[in-house]
Amino acid sequence: MKESLILSFIPLFVAMDPIGIVPLYLTLTGELSHHEKRKVVKDSVLTACVLGVVFVFGGKVIFQVLGISVADFAIAGGLLLFSISILNLVKDINPEVNRKAISSLGIFPIGTPIIVGPAVLTTLIILVDNHGFVPTLVSFGLNLIILGVALLKADIIFSVLGEGGARGFAKVMHILLAAIGIMMVRRGVMELISDFRGL
Repeated sequence: MKESLILSFIPLFVAMDPIGIVPLYLTLTGELSHHEKRKVVKDSVLTACVLGVVFVFGGKVIFQVLGISVADFAIAGGLLLFSISILNLVKDINPEVNRKAISSLGIFPIGTPIIVGPAVLTTLIILVDNHGFVPTLVSFGLNLIILGVALLKADIIFSVLGEGGARGFAKVMHILLAAIGIMMVRRGVMELISDFRGL
């Protein structure tokens, strides 16, 4: 059990990348109040938790019923992330717009596909096959706790950067977010091509 837990925890930690998510979270929530940020963290972790648990128990069935693949999911999520990053690069972030979107920001894009995207969903499905439901769920829960704590403490990073530094950093992160979106699309397309060749 202990070995299965460790072997499940490490791949999920790499796939979720809590440290890498922090700057993206700061970019998307930089203009929000402390209370609003806490709500976003709560919504994003809850969304990631629900989606992850659903896929642990029924991921393969869901994909089969919908007639989609992980590659399809990757392409769709990548295109959405790319669109968000471009919109935020060509215009300054409007605090009022962010506040109006506060009810959904934690769900999309932070909850999914940033926290729980194709990589995490695929990893969960593979881990269930290799190590079983319990080690996979426990490892997923531990990673969500680590991620939640990292996001709650993200303001410390923002205070160190300062307002000017944070704005410049945000622009760089939007470019990175666009690149992540392209990467997701590229991997999805490559997987589709690989599947097509295997037919």
